[in-house]
Amino acid sequence: MASGIRRALHPSLVVVLILAGAGFALARQTATAEAAPPGGGTPTAFVRVNQVGYVATAAKRAYLMASGVETGAMFSVRNGSNTVFTGPIGADLGSWSNGYSHVYALDFNAFTTVGSYTIVVTGPIAATSPTFRVDTGPNLYAGAIANSLNYYQVQRDGPNFIPSALRTASAHLHDATAMTYLTPNANSSGRFSGDLSPLGVTIDASGGWFDAGDYLKFLHGAAYTAQMLMIGVRDFPNQMGAGAGPANFTAEARHGADWILRMWDDSARTLYYQVGIGSGNSKTLGDHDIWRLPQADDTFGGTDPKYRYVRNRPVFRLAPPGGLISPNMAGREAGALALCYQLFRLSDPAFANQCLVSAQHVYDLANTNPTGNLVTVIPFSFYPETEWRDDLELAAVELHKAMVVAGGSPPPGLPHTDPAFYLQQAAHWANAYITGPEDALDTLNLYDVAGLAHYELHGSITAAGNPPGLETTLAALVTDLRKQLDRGTAEAATDPFGFGFPWATWDTTSHGAGLAVTASQYAALTGDTTYKQWANRWVGNILGANPWGLSLIIGTGSTYPKCPHHQLANLAGSLDGTPPVLAGAAVEGPNSITGRGLVSGTRICPIGGGDAYAPFNGQGAVFKDNVESYPNIEPAIDLTATSPLAFAWQAVGS
Repeated sequence: MASGIRRALHPSLVVVLILAGAGFALARQTATAEAAPPGGGTPTAFVRVNQVGYVATAAKRAYLMASGVETGAMFSVRNGSNTVFTGPIGADLGSWSNGYSHVYALDFNAFTTVGSYTIVVTGPIAATSPTFRVDTGPNLYAGAIANSLNYYQVQRDGPNFIPSALRTASAHLHDATAMTYLTPNANSSGRFSGDLSPLGVTIDASGGWFDAGDYLKFLHGAAYTAQMLMIGVRDFPNQMGAGAGPANFTAEARHGADWILRMWDDSARTLYYQVGIGSGNSKTLGDHDIWRLPQADDTFGGTDPKYRYVRNRPVFRLAPPGGLISPNMAGREAGALALCYQLFRLSDPAFANQCLVSAQHVYDLANTNPTGNLVTVIPFSFYPETEWRDDLELAAVELHKAMVVAGGSPPPGLPHTDPAFYLQQAAHWANAYITGPEDALDTLNLYDVAGLAHYELHGSITAAGNPPGLETTLAALVTDLRKQLDRGTAEAATDPFGFGFPWATWDTTSHGAGLAVTASQYAALTGDTTYKQWANRWVGNILGANPWGLSLIIGTGSTYPKCPHHQLANLAGSLDGTPPVLAGAAVEGPNSITGRGLVSGTRICPIGGGDAYAPFNGQGAVFKDNVESYPNIEPAIDLTATSPLAFAWQAVGS
């Protein structure tokens, strides 16, 4: 479950975040006053829509956000100058802020004609929406999924980069012969004292994905991301797999799996979990101390020893050879490698077999009685994960599925060849999660994959004939999924825009997509469509049907962030939202805070300054489209990982 600082920060920004956090209570009290409409109280209104569009056969809701009462107002759906649907505005859903004290529902469920439209409100305060489409799910979401793939291709590290306007050279080739090190003691900003302690062992840590707006590589986020993408390729072949054309994630999933396998030395039973350091100290500098393109790193600073860990990035070992592995990391690594086997056992049997053997070895080393902080990254405060039973549940069920598809010809050298072993393990960890201290406190995202694990396990138990003696039941799994969704709908009831996660916190974008995935999976399992419309609305919330009228996925929709806290996008992309942009990247989203502070070399964005979205802040939630404001505008691989899955579910329905 996310709390505190959850994204790698530049040193110059840490003090700002601490100060901003200290002022959170005051911010909650004053945010609504700051949201007064422009022009000193001049009445204003806005129509907020899902900017990708609405599936013709699904429920459709837009929102009218107004500074005053809109009694008697009508809205019409128009194709150019032609009115094709009209009706009165719906219920007043409540106040968003002092500036925008009324939010009205605009429902047009009965309208199903394919085309491009706007919504026009006539009444006390007029408003017009951006253009949106009504179409089939596959037509609407194919472009959004392809954008997501583009983002991961831009994030590729190593020699196998994909040339584009943002990427013109390979990067971090020295990672191929990287020295390994003991984990240093570091403070909450990542700074450590003295020097690093080398282990005298080099590994090939090249490839993988940059984690976020920096160039660090973390197994914690990469393995989670690879799991989401590989499940998408496996389960949605026409949206994310071989039949998806420009949205085919298969090669990208292989790129991620290859690096995840590199971080495990099977012969030495040793797992490595991080490449690079965020912050240096008085003698060395790290990734967050400079702003540059990634291809500069291999020669950065010439022979200056201050930059030696930029030129030759350290790799950190999780535990001594054969030692127990933090259970969250063991689960992520094993789950990703089990999925690797499922995807590539026919196209590349040698690679797939290596994945499965390694997955079983890693799983067997999981420390199932952890104390203190789990291992995530250096420092732990960047990604403060506390739940781990869900990771082992997902790993076990993917190992079960792998052994089922292996059939009577499993790879040699496996510790466990009976699929039932892993089905029992998955049921054990599902029950441990359900009866544990953090049951259903979070939703599908980097910090909690229980919803996805339950869905996968339900399928495996059903396919196995619902064998007796398991520690959980199909009914218990469904009940726990519903518990997560009920928390989401309870939260939605407090928000006039119906979002299922608090806007004034971290990771709003990824939580919205994760909730939509879980709601779609619940409908698929049960046939109960109670939550189906919520899935539609939560996807709509992150694609523009929110107080800011902003799609939180760059390049997807008509209005999206222009100034991401991302070095490649800032240095090689545009600053005005025109191509090239970091298309497909999910940004953090609205939060309780913004951020300030620049690293030398950053291009100022927005050009000319200003804070275009400040008038729409409310209920303690703020959004600032400014390269400095990493709590709102930094993208990351984990933040983006649930969005293509959510879009694929929207494309196919439940």
